Amino acid sequence: MAEEIRAEIVGNVLTVNVSEGDAVAKGATVIILESMKMEIPVVTESAGVLRTIAVSVGDVVQEHDLIAVVE
Repeated sequence: MAEEIRAEIVGNVLTVNVSEGDAVAKGATVIILESMKMEIPVVTESAGVLRTIAVSVGDVVQEHDLIAVVE
């Protein structure tokens, strides 16, 4: 089953720490968002393979925007 990782806050994509096709562990930091001068890590809830990265560094994400998909 695929896990969709979605933004929980509005923020700027500061870093993208993974690439499509990477194996990721549960709790791995996929990206770091910056909001109000705070850095917020976005992590996986399950282990798997990163199938899609839907954001790039510098993008602005809104709450509930798709960030990545892990299968």
